[in-house]
Amino acid sequence: MGDTGSAGESRPLWARRIRNERAARGWSQAGAVEALRAHASSELPSNGSLLRNWKRWEAGNAEPDDFYKALIAATFGTVTAAFFPRRGREDIDNTLIAGTGMDTLEIVTRMRASDVSQATLEGLRITADRLCSEYPYADSADLRVEGHAWLRRMTALLDARLTLAQHRELLTLAGTVALLVGCVEYDMGRRTEAEATRRAALQLGEESGDVNVIGWAQEMRAWYALTAGDFRGVVAAAEAGEAAAPRHSVAVQLAAQRAKAWARMGDRRQVELALDQGRRILEGLPYPENLDHHFVVDPAKFDFYAMDCYRIVGENGLAEVYADEVIRSSTDSSGIVRKPMRVAEAQITLGVVAARAGDLDRAVDLGRQALSGNRRSLPSLAMVATDLSSVLSKQYPDAPETRDFADELRAVRAGPSA
Repeated sequence: MGDTGSAGESRPLWARRIRNERAARGWSQAGAVEALRAHASSELPSNGSLLRNWKRWEAGNAEPDDFYKALIAATFGTVTAAFFPRRGREDIDNTLIAGTGMDTLEIVTRMRASDVSQATLEGLRITADRLCSEYPYADSADLRVEGHAWLRRMTALLDARLTLAQHRELLTLAGTVALLVGCVEYDMGRRTEAEATRRAALQLGEESGDVNVIGWAQEMRAWYALTAGDFRGVVAAAEAGEAAAPRHSVAVQLAAQRAKAWARMGDRRQVELALDQGRRILEGLPYPENLDHHFVVDPAKFDFYAMDCYRIVGENGLAEVYADEVIRSSTDSSGIVRKPMRVAEAQITLGVVAARAGDLDRAVDLGRQALSGNRRSLPSLAMVATDLSSVLSKQYPDAPETRDFADELRAVRAGPSA
């Protein structure tokens, strides 16, 4: 396990991560300084001076400035805000609703008016943001029902007297909610309905001219292909989405989907190229206002992408470091897990690492924890859990724990599809 700290650990999280990342690569502190220099685009101080700074950073005695923060993140193949996270906003949905002074009843009442006011549109924006922000933890069936209800209301509003700008915005909002519904349907195993909803969202994006909606519709196509084992299809969908929205945050996730596909095709060079492309795009984007919004790539999610890729290619040390970071960043200060689906995949990653290291009991225990969660994406969870099941079958073919885990995984795959 990495240097995750203890109750008495006084070093900041970023200092522990610097040490963990370095140790996972087998670098000495002097070697880390050389790697740091290799990633710099301008001249740096002498090795002695850099080494003294590195020791202070790793000990947590001094925090790097903005220049060195970005350079450290690049050296370890991630983005600055993931390595040195800012304080996120909690309870974003309650804050948004409180900011409008409008509840659902009042929004619906305004919808019944003959003209659509700006206040009604603002209420719809907030509702769409709230639904997308609830995706990580809300019950899938409930979220799908509510999403469908709001889509019907938005569709009805399109028949009202609207300005051109209002018409375009309604199409964009409907497209965003349709994207969310498609994701939830796919999580529930409703693949045919999910694809139909995704296509509807794509059409709404094309009609409104919103490249972000178009890009995310292509990202969903890539995700569907990845979990179905169509890795070339992932690359094709990712390229289509990147062409539509090359400078939006969706391009980061599209690059990550390509990296995952190349990892499963065994092309390590393409994995690194895709991850580096995503990292560079994300590094140049402004810090997101709402870290919970499903269609916003928060910096910590880059660790989630890298974790998946390094697990697949067999980089156990790096996979473990990233999995620990995913669990930490997905859990708030009170211990509440805010991103349960990310945590489940991180637990499976740690299980794979444990299995490869010869710890069968820990591997199976972590796998079972991941499968037992209430909020899960069935296709993604099954795909990642299959990685663990395959390692168990290869290394412990006769162990009863291996057979038991395979049975539990089959039960997950046969979960509710209606």
